[in-house]
Amino acid sequence: MKQISILGCGWLGMPLAKSLLEKGFSVKGSTTSLEKISALESNGIQPFKIELSETEIKGEIDSFLANSEILIIDIPPKLRGVSSENFVKKIENLIPFIEKAKIEKVIFISSTSVYADAPLTTFRVTESTKPNPETESGKQLLATEILLQSNPNLKTTVVRFGGLIGDDRHPIHFLAGRKNIENPEAPINLIHQEDCIGIIEAIVKQECWNETYNAVAPFHPSRIPYYTQKALEQNLPLPEFDQTKISIGKTILSDKLENTLDYKFKKLTL
Repeated sequence: MKQISILGCGWLGMPLAKSLLEKGFSVKGSTTSLEKISALESNGIQPFKIELSETEIKGEIDSFLANSEILIIDIPPKLRGVSSENFVKKIENLIPFIEKAKIEKVIFISSTSVYADAPLTTFRVTESTKPNPETESGKQLLATEILLQSNPNLKTTVVRFGGLIGDDRHPIHFLAGRKNIENPEAPINLIHQEDCIGIIEAIVKQECWNETYNAVAPFHPSRIPYYTQKALEQNLPLPEFDQTKISIGKTILSDKLENTLDYKFKKLTL
């Protein structure tokens, strides 16, 4: 029975851990919250309270990594407010512990924010598109991807997810009622939680290491009709878009994922 450690059992990490358990894996999971320890334990996940910072790692990191064949890193950069951080430095501090535990196989959860927006008529993004992040989060995620994939002791596969949605999570709740929203003609690039889990499990099952995958559902309507319809469906105030400016954006293609992993998206309309 393979053992997997998941660093970050949050919105995605927790259901991923539960799904892996159902498929016969032994799973260790980390959280930064004492309150979540019992939830992990009650679901059969061996729990650890682990906190990474730019200067240290608090918690039993050696025990968390011990005897695992695979490490899944699913913690986002914290870049808002007074607690903003150097995410790259946090992962730099983690790497010696991964090497010490002799874990070679790593999955790093990244984001399509590593790609910049561009004029809509020309910009279709594949894994061969050169990343050019505009946000601080995108810049730090790209630097972390490079840090992990350039380490000769690790076989790191990067998964660049689009906007994450699920039964309890959708961007319309943030956009409803807002005014002057930019880029109304930009295509959406979203992915459902169920497919996030399916893609990670396909990588593990097929041993696809040292790879980079875009992971976005092949469903790209423009923002105006999509978010208007979602607001109507959920009886929310309609978002209002600024149509006085030319829209920029990108269409993220996941062809490599579908072809090399033979992955079939479960949620084709979102």
